[in-house]
Amino acid sequence: MPLTNTAPKLLFLVTEDWYFCSHRLPVARAARDAGFAVTVATRVREHGDAIRAEGFALIPLGWKRRGDGVLGHLRALWEIVRLYRRERPDILYHVALKPALFGGIAARLAFGRHKPAIVAAVMGLGTSAASNWRRRVLGRALRLAAGDGAVIVQNPEDRAALVGFGFAPQRITLIRGSGVDTRHFAALPAPEGRSVALVGRMLRSKGVLDAAAAVRTLRAEGVELVLAGAADPDSRDSLSDTELAALAREPGVEWLGHVVDVRDVWRRAAIALLPSSYGEGLPKALLEAASCGRPIIATNMPGCRDVVVHGETGLLVPPHDIAALAAAIGTLANDPDLRARMGAAGRTRVLSEFAEETIAEQTMTLLRSLLGTRR
Repeated sequence: MPLTNTAPKLLFLVTEDWYFCSHRLPVARAARDAGFAVTVATRVREHGDAIRAEGFALIPLGWKRRGDGVLGHLRALWEIVRLYRRERPDILYHVALKPALFGGIAARLAFGRHKPAIVAAVMGLGTSAASNWRRRVLGRALRLAAGDGAVIVQNPEDRAALVGFGFAPQRITLIRGSGVDTRHFAALPAPEGRSVALVGRMLRSKGVLDAAAAVRTLRAEGVELVLAGAADPDSRDSLSDTELAALAREPGVEWLGHVVDVRDVWRRAAIALLPSSYGEGLPKALLEAASCGRPIIATNMPGCRDVVVHGETGLLVPPHDIAALAAAIGTLANDPDLRARMGAAGRTRVLSEFAEETIAEQTMTLLRSLLGTRR
């Protein structure tokens, strides 16, 4: 049902078009169906037609996640300032850290004290070490950029960190993840074999090399590793295509590159793996795997431990502990009944807590509140 006779304007600021489609499309659809006029401002590469097909206005931006340099950052900031002055949205929705920082500053420059309502969706702050000065600087910069706007976090650790950085607790809303299409990611039959799969960008911090090292110790048991995801040239943390090709030449390791339909991975892999060494927001790849009925092995890090209930839906191991990771893989690889029980429990949990309808409605409750306050 429309909110008003005049459609309020909701503007998403995102770095990449693919990220909007993978992580914010359900929320944008819910806003559209509730009567918002939705605009998406992002770098456009391959998903522009898909965004327009949803009925959203699309505004291409010239920025990228990393590597712009100082002049590139200034150009991007000025481009966003002009965009905000031209569009004059009712609500600005900044998705992830760079849009939250740039968008918050641009809103101040564009509107002064009379800003639109602002939402900063923080998708993960990284490790929780209090001594990490870069993280503290980032937190304080985010607090200044966000001003008095609302902040969405995906796990309790990030919420506690933001409170420690000076955010008022009442401004922070915990919404756990981006939502999973549980009809699309339906429960799949158990596959043959003992394959484990790591789905995501091929980053060192995602534990790609740790996964390969653990599987090397299990080759005699027939365990194989499937890597599904592309290298990320915009990230200094990414493995190169050459490095990934070298991994794929090892016995028992296969690199698929980008996979259009990740269900194809879970039709062949019995176990989902994410030995991340840094704090995630809430890993969508793990939620999709759980929705397909796959048990999970992940590191005991923020975000990962919010998806995995140790001993019930999967197993948690310490980061960078190859022996513990290999032992966990061996435990599940050799026990199909345990895999089935954990997979079923994970599917049930996704249905009750992480379905995209649940996440979209929680977000819409916040947006309606902000719109009501603004008007």
